[in-house]
Amino acid sequence: MKIRFENLLLQSLHEDTLRRLSPQPINFELMYDLELMGEPIRYVYFIEAGMASITTTFDDGSQVEVGMVGYEGAVGITAMMGTKLSLNRVYTQIPGRGYRVPLKTAKEEFNRSPHFQTVMICYVQNQLIQAMQTAGCNAKHSIQERLARWLLTCRDRVKSNRFNITQEFLGDMLGTGRPSVTVAAERLKQDGLITYKRGDIEILDIAGLEARSCECYATVKDHLENFLEYDDGQARA
Repeated sequence: MKIRFENLLLQSLHEDTLRRLSPQPINFELMYDLELMGEPIRYVYFIEAGMASITTTFDDGSQVEVGMVGYEGAVGITAMMGTKLSLNRVYTQIPGRGYRVPLKTAKEEFNRSPHFQTVMICYVQNQLIQAMQTAGCNAKHSIQERLARWLLTCRDRVKSNRFNITQEFLGDMLGTGRPSVTVAAERLKQDGLITYKRGDIEILDIAGLEARSCECYATVKDHLENFLEYDDGQARA
């Protein structure tokens, strides 16, 4: 019986590649660690539902999000290209499910299949663009613009207008203190764009939130929706 994958990368792979990879289903609880900074990468994870944060951790224990991964992507791809130890902590901030493939198996397929290489490199490029845009956004835009951008990006990854995120966690992800996030979230709430109670966030007005966000949201969203499109057509062959 053919599996109908929700993950965009798995959807793009040829049947023979999927057979050799033999992805194994896995459930992700809240705060499930897919990678730990400085530790070996053992699996490639393909997310079907939920969302994971790629974070940079500093000496004082604080962390900042540098990327998100949802149904469009995978965690651990760089290990197929030679990375031995993870440079980041990657963990689920919204529970979900997906598949995992042992790194050894994934590396063998990466070296065997040009099509698999194309799809994986394509996604790595997507992550780089996301990380660069996020870095610029954090330096240039206001906390309210960044919060709106983050909420919309999160919505796109989980395909839902409602999710559970604490203000303390939002502060970590946006690289700012909880008081600043509280003020920004309260303003969005007062303007009728979101509801927020005990970490439960619901987006009420998508267009309004997009208008409040910076241009970084549209830039990343456009690339997310098109990153598998290549002129040579290999990724969709």
